[in-house]
Amino acid sequence: MRLDPKVEQGLVKAALQVMTAVTVFILLFIIVFILRKGIPVLGLSFLTRNPVDMGRGGGIFSTIIGTLVLTLVAVLIAAPFGVGTAIFLTEYTWENRVTRIIRFGADCLAGIPSIIFGLFGFILFVTKLGFGWSILSGGLTLAFMILPTIIRTSEEAIKSVPASYRQVSFSLGSTRWQMVTRVVLPAALPGIVTGIILSIGRSIGETAAVIFTAGSALHLPTSIFSSSRTMAVHFYILAREGISMSNAYGTAAILVISVLIINLLTYYLMEKFIRKYS
Repeated sequence: MRLDPKVEQGLVKAALQVMTAVTVFILLFIIVFILRKGIPVLGLSFLTRNPVDMGRGGGIFSTIIGTLVLTLVAVLIAAPFGVGTAIFLTEYTWENRVTRIIRFGADCLAGIPSIIFGLFGFILFVTKLGFGWSILSGGLTLAFMILPTIIRTSEEAIKSVPASYRQVSFSLGSTRWQMVTRVVLPAALPGIVTGIILSIGRSIGETAAVIFTAGSALHLPTSIFSSSRTMAVHFYILAREGISMSNAYGTAAILVISVLIINLLTYYLMEKFIRKYS
């Protein structure tokens, strides 16, 4: 027996609302749970002191610095290659077998588990190239991980720039490179930055790939060849070993707050981009 279309539409809408509410509830539950246990631990000394006694005491200052430096190295390596690949795919070639292979490769790279990246980085950068457990090894490994995200988001951002912009630029005598750098890229910049910010969020929360390549040293890094421990790795070790659950929750709270800020910034830039070209 077929239901009345209005009744069927109402049931579908109600089911979708329930699914959305459950998803939001799970997200809020995780955030509130972590922040409720982690915020009481936070303080100036926790943020400005290095870990002591394997993380049982002290703070997380060295892990914050390690996370920032490692993420910076990864983004500085991946962003030029990712944006350059997107420019090539959209502005310097037609749709053909080569472009399909590149996109397929980027999609496959995005689906590889992070532990595989960690093993790859350990074998290539740590042992074969002799970089050791270092920020450079971890940054190169993270760069490979975030490269697909930057490529696809930058490609979509560049595609969204109206074709009339390109036609007007060419009609004024611009070369293709002038058109790309002075017209297309400035217009696509919010979307490109959004992809880079999302990549930063993934780098900050990565554990498996980092622990195999950057190591887990608690001291402040002095160069890109120094081993370092990120906040995600620090939280993982503290929680897994049961060293200090209070410090683990404090570290998790900083991670959650950082990711929330990054996502809010991403949505702000995306909405600004959509309003500008809608």
